[in-house]
Amino acid sequence: MDFTEVVRRPAYEQVAEQLREAILSGSMPAGSELPSERELTDSFGVARTTVREALRALQAQGLAIADRPTSPLRVARAAELSAGPARDAFVHLLRLGAAPLSDLVELRCALEGAAVGAAARQRRVVLDDARAEVEVMRGITDDVEAFEEADVRFHLALVAASGNEALHLVMLAVREPVGVHLLASLRALGDPVPVLRRLTREHAKIVEAIEAHDGTLAAERVAAHIRGLYKRSLG
Repeated sequence: MDFTEVVRRPAYEQVAEQLREAILSGSMPAGSELPSERELTDSFGVARTTVREALRALQAQGLAIADRPTSPLRVARAAELSAGPARDAFVHLLRLGAAPLSDLVELRCALEGAAVGAAARQRRVVLDDARAEVEVMRGITDDVEAFEEADVRFHLALVAASGNEALHLVMLAVREPVGVHLLASLRALGDPVPVLRRLTREHAKIVEAIEAHDGTLAAERVAAHIRGLYKRSLG
């Protein structure tokens, strides 16, 4: 008979897990104040240092926040949840070699392909922000840092236009780790002007496909665009 080895876990992890479950289950509603350290110490029968470690873990996960340094902790609302922990995980995977850049690029293609497809299916799709960023990029000649910032805003606007908040959150987590390679590639260009112009045209073509409600074409264009962006980094 096979048994699972009994593993002793630190007390603060057990406290954090129970608090996390209370938050995610709704027992502690969003925006509500967490119990004080003394109350938690009494409830769990642990030392105050253990409670503090557990609360720090919840803060690191973005589930508990303080409005001011001296304010008590409260449960984060949905709009306040950060993609930071997921983003950091992707950064670590990339740097450790557990997930090659090519895999994350394909993940981004899948995410944005799904997003533009969903946006194209909407009867009235709102692309004002995406169009505005295309105009910003048209006004940039050789400033690769400014272009990269506009590129970030453009792609996030595309995902936002899908109306899918889950896609938006995952995109926030994935975009920054792989974006570092994009900026490095742009900086390495001898003459960035023709490349930036081509990328701007590609952005405009993606918007046109969404506005035409052609989700298949929009997904094809965004995937080709993203793969082209990272071609230099991938070799």
